[in-house]
Amino acid sequence: MIKVYEFLATGFEEVEALAPIDILRRGGIDAQTVSITGQRTVVGAHGVGVESDILFEEVTDFEQATLLILPGGLPGATNLRDHAELCRVLSAHAAAGKDLAAICAAPLVLGHLNLVEGKRATCYPGFEKFLTGATYTRELVTVDGHIITGAGPAAALPFGYTLLARLRDAATADTIQRQMLVKDYPGA
Repeated sequence: MIKVYEFLATGFEEVEALAPIDILRRGGIDAQTVSITGQRTVVGAHGVGVESDILFEEVTDFEQATLLILPGGLPGATNLRDHAELCRVLSAHAAAGKDLAAICAAPLVLGHLNLVEGKRATCYPGFEKFLTGATYTRELVTVDGHIITGAGPAAALPFGYTLLARLRDAATADTIQRQMLVKDYPGA
């Protein structure tokens, strides 16, 4: 079974968190939001409160996850970086050869944990200095091995479709893009 956890910290970028979760769920993926704040409602960078599915402390099966996602935003990304237990989970996930995804400012967490060293990665412009040992691509979405990174808010949909294609297949991602009018919209 495919299982995905996305971590929400105070100050997360709302579109970068919700668009990928929405896309994954449309594609039939069990994707849950996880609050690292100790509270179910987490307030994003633009004041939008989001009710998480579960608290970090309640998750008992991180090792069963197929993919872990980090949305960007500030101070959301630095709050993720500063959560020691989350960093332990991310490092263990990477050591097991499982997929990690981060968008916008959140790749700084992967850089902090030396998980992008020798990899190609993207992030919000100006945050490339935190991609320790990585080659900064400037792409909207970059996939290198088990690391998937996105550039920022404009990448939220492509990032989500990339994750869905990786977890399911390209045909499923294509179908969801068509249903969401991203592909083949008559007026485009």
